[in-house]
Amino acid sequence: MLEIHQWSGEGFKPLMFTEGWQAAILNWEPLFDRPNLNEIERHNLTDEVFVLLRGQAVIFTRPDGGALEAVEMAPGLIYNVPAGVWHNLVATRDVSFLIVENRDTHLHDTEIRPIAADELARLDAQLPAWARP
Repeated sequence: MLEIHQWSGEGFKPLMFTEGWQAAILNWEPLFDRPNLNEIERHNLTDEVFVLLRGQAVIFTRPDGGALEAVEMAPGLIYNVPAGVWHNLVATRDVSFLIVENRDTHLHDTEIRPIAADELARLDAQLPAWARP
């Protein structure tokens, strides 16, 4: 028996659930455009795995007390954001990610806060040319 799932709409869609984890597709949404970036999030109970399927993306992280670090993603690589680390994305409009995390993380374990001006300045200094505002 084989299950096949897909999502071509905008944004985040969990598609596959087991007792302990879920797999989702995350497609472009307006907040991935750098001028629209105004928040950063973290999950305190789970790591979050990102795999870039298509498009271009920068994943940025900031552990509590640490410096913001931006990494340009390559397709097919696994990027793990450990539990408790602030993170977000900047991406092109054709972007699509595979996300793997604890089940229902988006419902029960997502903390969101505004991204500070100093964080944006540090991010902008690290962005590749295609992602700059």
